[in-house]
Amino acid sequence: MEGDITARMGNLVIQIGVLLFAVRFFGFLAKKARISSVLGELIAGVVIGPYALGAIPLPGFPSGIFSLNSVSLAVTPELYGFSIVASVILLFASGLETDLALFLRYSLAGGVIGLGGVVASFLLGDVAGMMVFGCGIMDVRCLFLGIMSTATSVGITARILSDKKKMDSPEGVTILASAVFDDVLGIILLAVVMGIVAALSSEGGQVSIDGVKILLIAARAFGIWLVFTAAGLVFSKKIANFLKIFKHSYDFSICALGIALLLGGFFEKQGLAMIIGAYITGLSLSATDIAAIIQERIHGLYKFFVPLFFAVMGMMVNMRELMSKNVLAFGAFYTLLAVMAKVVGCGLPALGFGFNLKGALRIGCGMIPRGEVALIIAGIGLTAGILDEQMFGVVILMTLVTTLFAPPLISASLSINGKGTKKEARSTDNVAFTWDFGSDEIADLVIDIFLKDLRSEGFYVQMMNISDGISQARKDGISLSITETESVVKIETSAEDSGFVKNAMYEVLIRLGNLVQDLKENYVPEKINFFDQSEVSRTSSDILKLFAPDAVSVDLKGTTKEQILQEMVMLLANSGAVRNWETVLADVRERENIMSTGMQHGVAFPHGKSDAVTHTCVALGISRNGVDFDSLDGEKCKVFVMIVSPKKTSSPHMLLLSSMSYILRDEKNVEELLKCPDAKSLFEKMKEFAARKNNS
Repeated sequence: MEGDITARMGNLVIQIGVLLFAVRFFGFLAKKARISSVLGELIAGVVIGPYALGAIPLPGFPSGIFSLNSVSLAVTPELYGFSIVASVILLFASGLETDLALFLRYSLAGGVIGLGGVVASFLLGDVAGMMVFGCGIMDVRCLFLGIMSTATSVGITARILSDKKKMDSPEGVTILASAVFDDVLGIILLAVVMGIVAALSSEGGQVSIDGVKILLIAARAFGIWLVFTAAGLVFSKKIANFLKIFKHSYDFSICALGIALLLGGFFEKQGLAMIIGAYITGLSLSATDIAAIIQERIHGLYKFFVPLFFAVMGMMVNMRELMSKNVLAFGAFYTLLAVMAKVVGCGLPALGFGFNLKGALRIGCGMIPRGEVALIIAGIGLTAGILDEQMFGVVILMTLVTTLFAPPLISASLSINGKGTKKEARSTDNVAFTWDFGSDEIADLVIDIFLKDLRSEGFYVQMMNISDGISQARKDGISLSITETESVVKIETSAEDSGFVKNAMYEVLIRLGNLVQDLKENYVPEKINFFDQSEVSRTSSDILKLFAPDAVSVDLKGTTKEQILQEMVMLLANSGAVRNWETVLADVRERENIMSTGMQHGVAFPHGKSDAVTHTCVALGISRNGVDFDSLDGEKCKVFVMIVSPKKTSSPHMLLLSSMSYILRDEKNVEELLKCPDAKSLFEKMKEFAARKNNS
């Protein structure tokens, strides 16, 4: 028995390892094709699953790495267990991302529009089941087909709205608010249906029960959901304060996930789906000041587990059944109904809330995509024996088609000229403050100090997108959205918190001004000996990989600092890393104007950061006669090393500068470089110096 468990665990870790590479590869291909990575992950599971490549015999795996486990469960119970944990993490994260303020603010319009979409989707899905099964409307299979078509995957729509700059438009805000109601109503319906499934199981597996029992089951399921949701929202701050006992953000974030698992397990024990408990936990914490930090801290777990879930769902697709005429025909019909249900069910109510036909069409199209929740519900139905492989394939087909074709439909509707409202939309009560500091580096410094001050005030600060300079800070009811674009800093908040933002920024600028003044008074460059021979600096022969042979010259022609800078930039351009030499020259000149990079012993290190280079690049040049470069010792400079790195990308800029200065602080090295007759010998000599210093 012990050996059998060991073998099964060995197979499990190999399966997970293969899956991790597969979902990343297919997810990458999906992104390249500008479609949702979820589709790529789902297709990865189909391709390497037990109904396709996974069943091919391999050494050590006579039945394949992903052999068919059973008809009711295609994958092993161990791997399916991982997907269950993934579904809990997915719904917990979905709950955390729910904007309760948006939910409440647009509760009437969003509620009615979301309800319209859910009711239409549920009824049409149920009716489709009645037609194919020839049964009553309360047949549990029909109920599942109804509920699986309700849940909108708003992530796809949100990405398109963001790309089109329509996130804050009346249509965009209404879609997002409606999607929140859509999710909540879908979870309620799932609770009711799972209650019915539990009742059916206790009564010998019959497929339908009478209306009175259904009402009682529905009332119980809805009651459990309502009590826990209300309690979670009422006590959300107390829950957050309890989690803060664990101090470190990683600790309380993991404990928050622990609550989601506990509540999910409780709901499962009550005959309801565990994802309902996970969603309620996330929803309860979504309005607290630790919501953003929890999202950030569990991001690694999310990226590990959730793609595995979609892949496992793909593995459960029987391709032979999926490609059968019956499945394709019913799948096309079911998908068409699912699309119509959202367009009509959401679009018609929108007409009653100030939207015209254009706006109603945009909202309806924005609610079309189905995704993760539909797949989770389908998986529950398959493993519970409610859905067979054919019906599971129908749901997969509907998810694939709506996810694939919704983006162009949404984009087309947003591209229609004209506003989508009958009247001019009112502006929101959010305000934005914008400061242009004229320099990326000053803006970086201001943001660093501002975020540090917020943390000291007890705010939870989350870096939403480091490369794009987007942060979010929250404390109690205060929420700040902070964006840095080059030299411009923009902070958005509610009107009632605008005074806090202005005062906080004023204090930052006052303190920064004092720091600059102190620096000017106390910092004297001449007192720092950059070429102290007693100091040791790290260097590496790898720095020569950043040199290009064509970026080396022993015969610089310039006689002034400006001419040398331009000549060195043109040398850099030979490396192939320069997009625009004029921009690079301007950026290097800007750094040179702050303080001369002329050091001692005839050496200068003109450098800077620029968006006009693709990666860190270096140029090396010799001026035989020397040029006045405002050096620290007043001597003319003859050896020039220019280093330019990208502004926003990680690069070894300072390490490279330190390595070069360490090599050239030795006067003997400088003299040997000046003796080099050509560029090739100069390059080889620098290589020799780097290797010598690295081994010393």
